[in-house]
Amino acid sequence: MEEELWKTLNELTEAEFKNFKWFLRKDSLEGFSGIPVARLEKADQQTTVDLMVQKYQGPGALRVTLTALEKISRNDLVRHLENSCSRLKDRKLREDLKNLDSVPLKRDYERKKAKLVETEAEIKLMIQERQMKIEEIKRSAELSSKSADRHIADSVQVFTVLQESVKKSLDDLIEAIEDKRKTTKKEAEGFIHELKQEISALTKRSTEVEQLSRNEDHLNFLESSESLNIPATKSWTKVSLSIPTYGGSVGTAVGQLQEKLSEEKDKLFAKAKLNRVRQFEKDVTLDPDTANPKLILSDDGKQVYCGDVKQNLPDNSERFNPAINVLGKQSFSSGRFYYEVRVEGKTSWDLGVVKESINRKGLINASTENGYWTICLRNGDRYQAFGVNLRVKCKPKKVGVFVDYEKGSVSFYDVDSADVIYCFTECSFTEKLFPFFSPSLHYDDRNSTPLIISPVDYTD
Repeated sequence: MEEELWKTLNELTEAEFKNFKWFLRKDSLEGFSGIPVARLEKADQQTTVDLMVQKYQGPGALRVTLTALEKISRNDLVRHLENSCSRLKDRKLREDLKNLDSVPLKRDYERKKAKLVETEAEIKLMIQERQMKIEEIKRSAELSSKSADRHIADSVQVFTVLQESVKKSLDDLIEAIEDKRKTTKKEAEGFIHELKQEISALTKRSTEVEQLSRNEDHLNFLESSESLNIPATKSWTKVSLSIPTYGGSVGTAVGQLQEKLSEEKDKLFAKAKLNRVRQFEKDVTLDPDTANPKLILSDDGKQVYCGDVKQNLPDNSERFNPAINVLGKQSFSSGRFYYEVRVEGKTSWDLGVVKESINRKGLINASTENGYWTICLRNGDRYQAFGVNLRVKCKPKKVGVFVDYEKGSVSFYDVDSADVIYCFTECSFTEKLFPFFSPSLHYDDRNSTPLIISPVDYTD
C-alpha cells in the first residue's frame, strides 16, 4: 500500500504536492490531527508517505491521502487509488479499509447527533425565551391595566371635584342673587307700607276737609279749619327702589370659580402625579453595618433615632463615624425607585440618596459633587438643599423620595399635599445609589422622634 501511495504522490505537480502537504499539517482533515510543520517542510513524496504511515497507520494513511487529494481537486487520482486498493488481495487490508470506512460514519453519526442535541437545546432555549417574553408582556399588560385604573380613578376624582366645585359655585351664586332679590323686595315692601300709611292719613284728612267744606256754621267752620292742615309726609321725589346688578354677581362668581378650579386642578394633578410616582415603591430597610454607633435601629430596620450612649460596635469601613447617618441596605443602579419616610414630630433630619463611594469617616461635606443628593430640616422650620433655603408651604409630616436613575433626577415630595419640596436634575449617576437617613442629634428630648420608613398608603 505504501508503494501505491508513493506512486500516487508522484503524479502530483510541485504546486499540488505543496498544497497536499499544507492540508496534512492542518486539522481540517476530519478525524485526523495534523503532522507537525517542521517534519513536512522539506519532506519529498517518499518521506511524506512514511510520515503518514507512522502517524495514521496503513488504513489511516490511505484515508488521509484520499481526503487530501479531494481537497486539492485531484479526484482522478482518488478514483485511481480506490481502484488500486480494491484490487488488493490482502484480506486483512480490505478488512481494515472496511473498518476505516466505518469510522467516519460513526464519527459523522456522533457529530450530527451532537449537533441535533445542540439544536434541541437551542429550540428549548428559544421556547423558554418566548415563554419569558409572554410573562413579560403579561406583566406589562397588567401594569398598563393598573395604570389605566389609576388614571381612571384620578380622572373621576378630578371631574368629581370639578363638578362639585361648579355646583357649589352655582348654589352660592343663586343664593347671592336670592339674597339681593329678598333685600330689594323687603325695601320695596317698606316703601309701599310707608306710602300706604301716608295715603291713609291723607285720605282721612281729605274726608275731614270735605265734611268741613259743607259746614254752614261760619263760627264753627273758622274754628275747625285751623286744625285741618295737610299731614306731615315724606318727600318722595328723590326716593326710588335700588335695582341690584345681577350680571356683576355672575361675572364675579365665574371669576372665583375659575380661580378655584385652577387651584383644585393643580392639587389634583399633583396628587395624580405623585400616585404615579408611588407605583415605583421599593421595600427599603436600614443597614446596621453603616449606622453610627449612637443610632438605635428597630428590629425590622424601619425606624432609627439617636440614642444617648455610643454603642460598642466595630468601626468597619462602611460605618459612619462620627456623622449621625445610616444607609439603606438596598442599592439601585438603574430604573426608578421610591420610598416614604415619616418625619412628623422632628426638628432636624436629612433624607435622600448617596453614591456607594462616599466618604463615611470624619467631617463630611454633603454636596452633590461628593455624591450626596439630600435635603434637610434644621431648627424645626428651616429646610435646605445643600445650603439653599427652600420654600415650604406647610411642614411635611411624611416625605417621599423618588429617583429616576436614567433621567438623572432626585425629587422630594410632601406626601400629604403632593407638593414637590425640591428636585435635583441633570444628575450624573455612574455607580450604585443607596437611600440615606440622618435623624440628627437630640437635645433634652427635642428631636428624639424616630425617622420611620413607611409603606405607601394610597388612601392618603
